[in-house]
Amino acid sequence: MAGYCKLCPECNGRACKNQIPGPGAKGIGDTAIRNYDKWKEIRVNMDTLTERREVSTALTLFGKTFAAPFFAGPVGAVNMHYGETYNDLEYNNILVPACKENGIAAFTGDGMDPEVMKAAGIAIKACDGFGVPTVKPWNKAMIDEKMELVKASGAFAVAMDIDAAGLPFLKNFEPPAGSKSVDELRQLVREAELPFIVKGIMTPNGARKAKEAGAAAIIVSNHGGRVLDQCPATAEVLGAICEAVGDSMKVLVDGGIRSGTDVFKALALGADGVLLARPFVNAVYRDGAKGVGEYIAKLQAELADTMAMCGAYTLSEITRDMVYTPF
Repeated sequence: MAGYCKLCPECNGRACKNQIPGPGAKGIGDTAIRNYDKWKEIRVNMDTLTERREVSTALTLFGKTFAAPFFAGPVGAVNMHYGETYNDLEYNNILVPACKENGIAAFTGDGMDPEVMKAAGIAIKACDGFGVPTVKPWNKAMIDEKMELVKASGAFAVAMDIDAAGLPFLKNFEPPAGSKSVDELRQLVREAELPFIVKGIMTPNGARKAKEAGAAAIIVSNHGGRVLDQCPATAEVLGAICEAVGDSMKVLVDGGIRSGTDVFKALALGADGVLLARPFVNAVYRDGAKGVGEYIAKLQAELADTMAMCGAYTLSEITRDMVYTPF
């Protein structure tokens, strides 16, 4: 990834800042940095006066059971953003099966090049539908074309990164693309005939609108800081969003999450699961499928250790009082 990723010892966004192509963010890169920093401000409350039991990190979602409550986040156009080592087909052909083999699922990306979504569909179909294609908020005709690829892949769910409306190629798209009304989203949800996940929710009102449209889940996300500068961190808004929707839909979150301890913090604030994108890119580029497996094992071990040290032995036992939040 020479010339794209700075290969920092700590993936905090400070070196790449607004470097795009590359893993940077919009404007001065403030939002990506803030995402990372706010998870670090949250501390975990240790309690070892508990009956010792075996820790289970298993999560059941949309009728499938996963080894852990985290997923590889969607990334598209990897050859543009991370160099010529892989194209999207090659990247997904490593990531999707490696995630499945290690008990989790990968979300896949989308882009202007039609081959990006085709590559995602091929990889997911080869893994018996064990993946989540993420479709950008194109105009209706293009979404229909993409959804045909999604259905052909046999995927168990589909996502739309609605915040991608802030990407330049979508803002200037003809016919118009980008933001969707509740009615437009409701039609897309109905026609998908799959659990529909809306990615890019940053306010309680946005969560309520996604719920009104019939979404099965939301992802609290600011697109890694790549679509709007000066956003709050996802950690700062997660709690209020979870309170707004209660148990009526599943809530996932991404943005600056790097460790199993970060995963624990997100679950304690009310999330059902998390997504990590940049770290999985690093894992694939560093050591292919082996790197992906090692990173998953690392996250799962860190999560299990944090759970045991805080007195939670299943995900359902993780509660808000197990973390200290200064904001």
